[in-house]
Amino acid sequence: MAATPFSLPFFLLPLLLSLSSLSLQFQPAIAIATADLQALKAIRNSLTDLPFRRSSSGTPGFFSTWDFSSPDPCSSFSGLVCDLGRVTILSLGTGRSDSPGLAGSLPTAISDLSELTQLILFPGIVTGPIPPQLGRLRNLRVLSLTNNRLTGVIPNTLSTLLHLHTLDLSHNQLTGIIPPTLTKLPELKILILSSNQLSGEIPADMSSPLLHLDLKSNKLNGSLPVMPVSLRYMSLSENSLWGPLHNGLDSLSELVFLDLSVNRFTGPIPFSLFTRSSLSSLFLQRNFLSGEVPPPPPDPTTAAVYGAGSVIDLSHNNLTGEMSAIFAGVETLFLNNNRFTGPVPAEYVKSVSSGSTTTLYLQHNFISEFPLEPGTVLPDTTALCLSYNCMDPPVEVQSCPASAGAPLSRPPWQCPLLKSP
Repeated sequence: MAATPFSLPFFLLPLLLSLSSLSLQFQPAIAIATADLQALKAIRNSLTDLPFRRSSSGTPGFFSTWDFSSPDPCSSFSGLVCDLGRVTILSLGTGRSDSPGLAGSLPTAISDLSELTQLILFPGIVTGPIPPQLGRLRNLRVLSLTNNRLTGVIPNTLSTLLHLHTLDLSHNQLTGIIPPTLTKLPELKILILSSNQLSGEIPADMSSPLLHLDLKSNKLNGSLPVMPVSLRYMSLSENSLWGPLHNGLDSLSELVFLDLSVNRFTGPIPFSLFTRSSLSSLFLQRNFLSGEVPPPPPDPTTAAVYGAGSVIDLSHNNLTGEMSAIFAGVETLFLNNNRFTGPVPAEYVKSVSSGSTTTLYLQHNFISEFPLEPGTVLPDTTALCLSYNCMDPPVEVQSCPASAGAPLSRPPWQCPLLKSP
């Protein structure tokens, strides 16, 4: 009977296993794809290391490991992660706090790294436009090109990146509008375009499932559009946005952080913002908001519960009426530079005395009383300012910023005017 393939003598098995193990050990590494290697050469020719600061003199730059005579760039080049010889993650720069980063410009050859899932450019002084060819990177999940000097517009081609999860182009010099199709990407969760020179209106009809939206410090105008209900973090501060706040906020039940400060918003503050238990940071200062702050809801189960770390800033608006106790328990509360009248609710005095509220700024209003019991000693951590109201504030408990000014009280002639109907 002919021997089967498995009818080897038993004593040969250890030898075969040993040879098999050796062949695996000496199997050559998968070579990097030619297209990827050529793209890396183009990147190296287009970008350069900036000299490290004096304190770090002698520290090797990012490109010090990019030796193209290396047989395996995937394992020897800094900033690369590969899979089967294809570059999947490219991080340009060291990301170290003492590193000045890279200079030069982004080459179009980056788009030849067709398997990229992440492209990260660390802070430096890289100039020039964002290559429109990046729209060819159909597997891209993360595109982060922050804190450089990139110019030009946001390419419309980025709207073809259907798997994009995170887009961060903040702290550059980008101009033009936000491409409307960008906020319709089906998997986009994080969009950060802050600290640029973008203009025009915020795109309407956003359909991306955004969790984090940051458009701070641009030149955006127009009214607030309807926002994705999935948002948890939204910053639109330091723009020229105007109009009421109702349209884009009423349905945002998941919000944790909201910053609309330093704009031109008008009208009342939506009641929903005062009763949203998820919202722990609310910044509406330096707008033209008016109306009264409503009292706490009669049903305590519908009231927001503020605790450690909560911050609310409504300062520098035109809010009127007697102070509401709705913000009792907020750790840091700025209500200064409005037109509030009447006594400070006892709930605030109790919250300050107990240390729950560590900062309470009420200066530059028309408040008539702060009912602090004689002999009460506030915690050393408390910052309380009552200057320039319609009362003589207890000087011994005040801790005002320099911007509060020298006068402790308003001139008497200003106060009776607000008591008349």
